[in-house]
Amino acid sequence: MIPDMILFILLAIVAVTSALGMLLSRSAVYSALNLVLNFGTVAVLYLLLGAPFIALAQITVYAGAIMVLFLFVIMLLGVEQLRKGSALPWQQTLAIISGLLLLALTAYVIFIRPMTLPQVSPTQLGFGTPGAIGEILFNKYLLPFEVTSVLLLVAMIGAIVLTGKREPKTKT
Repeated sequence: MIPDMILFILLAIVAVTSALGMLLSRSAVYSALNLVLNFGTVAVLYLLLGAPFIALAQITVYAGAIMVLFLFVIMLLGVEQLRKGSALPWQQTLAIISGLLLLALTAYVIFIRPMTLPQVSPTQLGFGTPGAIGEILFNKYLLPFEVTSVLLLVAMIGAIVLTGKREPKTKT
């Protein structure tokens, strides 16, 4: 129990620090790299919870594909540095008020409200494995899975059609 708690606390510190680094960085590239670190830390937390499939999906989808897309757009648009004075005048005040409200709510939940957490039952053997997830996806959620796959296929075909070069029509 103690080694797991120490590892969880260290991972939580890394996750919060990388999230703050992402938010406070003035460089978009550094912000994206901090987000990659945060995604990796969250994936390790999923592994600690006994969900290897979700951890792998977190790494491949978010830290892999989505972050490559973010970095590609950042480099393509050339917006590596944030400009001074780009924020709205009331934005900082609203952010400070929202942060203080969130801090007060967290303090209330942790210190004032009595601990009424339900008991967690142990997970079944094989819970969260790729086989179990595939079994659920292709039995219970087959229709939404197929609708999503058709929607992604149509989006891919639409992207190809929109970016394809068109030859000008010539009159003969």
